[in-house]
Amino acid sequence: MGTDVIDRYVTDLGSRLQGSKKQVRDLITETRDSLEDATEAHLEQGLTETEARKKAVEEFGPVKEIANEYQAELAVAYGTRTLIWLAIILPLMHMAWEYGRMLLIGPWQDFGTPPPSWYLFIAKANDLTSGVASGVALVALVLGRILARKYDTKLLAKLAAAIALLAVGVVLLGNVAILVATAHLDVSRLMQSLPMSIASLISWTVIIRLGLLARRCLSCATIVG
Repeated sequence: MGTDVIDRYVTDLGSRLQGSKKQVRDLITETRDSLEDATEAHLEQGLTETEARKKAVEEFGPVKEIANEYQAELAVAYGTRTLIWLAIILPLMHMAWEYGRMLLIGPWQDFGTPPPSWYLFIAKANDLTSGVASGVALVALVLGRILARKYDTKLLAKLAAAIALLAVGVVLLGNVAILVATAHLDVSRLMQSLPMSIASLISWTVIIRLGLLARRCLSCATIVG
């Protein structure tokens, strides 16, 4: 009966948390260990096992409040990880793509008829999106470290999630824009060599994966009360 008090508490707490499975598991383990330690202390004071476990749970705090505190911590950690991925992966992906394009396709002027100025504008804007999104993510990481001393972690978690989602959205918009522009200009240019087709597929897979991470980050942050 006494054991069930701690089990129910830990199970309820775990069901309320979203984030990295490892971090959630670690928090749950730490919580159980703390409750067991508190139980041992109460047993030494002469309480029965049932009373000791019940008192340990009561002293630890309402599960809703503890879950809210833990979730803020998980959301910040998830947001930080997502921003790090954005800061690193986006420029690397763009450099790999540009290298492949120059190696397998060549400069824009090698397409026969030079592209119109509007197309070059969209192409250059798309080239900038990865760098801008990566830079924003990096700045957010640095500022997050500084502001963490002054502002509530719940607010920082939501800001990190919003920035991550916005960064991925900008990159996605840039890629869709160049795809639509290319199809409008000359649909045959979408028929690339096999290596570039594979590179395009990898790029889209990475962007979608980053988008899912950003969405998950936002989900973790918005459930924080």
